Amino acid sequence: MFARSGKGNFSYTSARVKAKKSKLLKEEDYNKLLMMSVPEMSQYISEAGYSKEMADYAGRYSGLTLLEYATYANMSKAFRSILKSSTGELSNMVDAYLAKWDFENFKSILRGKKYGLSADQIREDMVPAGNLSAEDLEKLIAANTPEDALAQFAKKTNITVPDDAVTALKENNNLQPIEDAMVKSYYRKLLASISKQDRPTDIFRTYIKDCIDIKNVETVMKFKADRISGDTVAQFWIPGGAEIDEKVMAQIAAAPDVKSALNEMQNLRMYADIKDELSDDSSILDVVAAMARYKAKLANKVGHMYPLSVIPVVDYMIHKENEVRNIRMIAHGTDSGLDRETMKGLLVI
Repeated sequence: MFARSGKGNFSYTSARVKAKKSKLLKEEDYNKLLMMSVPEMSQYISEAGYSKEMADYAGRYSGLTLLEYATYANMSKAFRSILKSSTGELSNMVDAYLAKWDFENFKSILRGKKYGLSADQIREDMVPAGNLSAEDLEKLIAANTPEDALAQFAKKTNITVPDDAVTALKENNNLQPIEDAMVKSYYRKLLASISKQDRPTDIFRTYIKDCIDIKNVETVMKFKADRISGDTVAQFWIPGGAEIDEKVMAQIAAAPDVKSALNEMQNLRMYADIKDELSDDSSILDVVAAMARYKAKLANKVGHMYPLSVIPVVDYMIHKENEVRNIRMIAHGTDSGLDRETMKGLLVI
């Protein structure tokens, strides 16, 4: 990733993303999708902005698979277009933010290789919305071993993977230390990219710190759902958050279950925003959806405060991610017979 000098074309890019955000699906669109079959959903989203991608993949895929490929391809195109057109400091921050897709794609590649999936099966989960091109991802998929793929990825993204994580991969085929190292590297680099000192950028930095807290909470809750607690969970703490330091992470991690972990969060700012959405019998999916809505609410709030900054750009990308997530969740839920009220409760709007 190369640094780009200059302030950046904030005004132009903000205008572009404002126009894009106005075209995203609304609550009434999701209410209609909830009443449709998967083929009907495909037709509906095709008419709502996904027509090119639906047409591009229609010759090779159908049904749920077609919808998945088309939505990811549309999102990837939108994000890469923003990155390509942005300049200067704005481009550096967008570049660093979108790197998360490089890490997510690489995790999918490692998992695919671990479980013996074919190249085509691994390719299904790729979202080339980051800095790595589709060609870069193909080379990683084609690597002979997970270790070879890791060496290529580390060189391409300029990350350093701890020796013990590499050893765990080689000797035990354990991916967790690698994935932990990658997510920590991502947030460390993202915070480092926010170097300018002014009010909008400081607010963006605070927002990313809040995102780190959200990620830490999601990590704890997923472990809680599996009844795992204590030091095993605390070691996955991501530094750099606004409120969750090692001590707070350890306290939440020590809780025996999801309900108890939520009780340990009562002193955090985010708790006030999510508590009314949750109950004693809330599932991990309910918690993750509530956290996603909280994250989107934060981005929307600060985006309105400083419209000529990086914040509206990230705000749009978060809402676009949520749109694709919502579409795919409804499609999968409908395909598996999930009831509409449950799906509606998982929507992030």
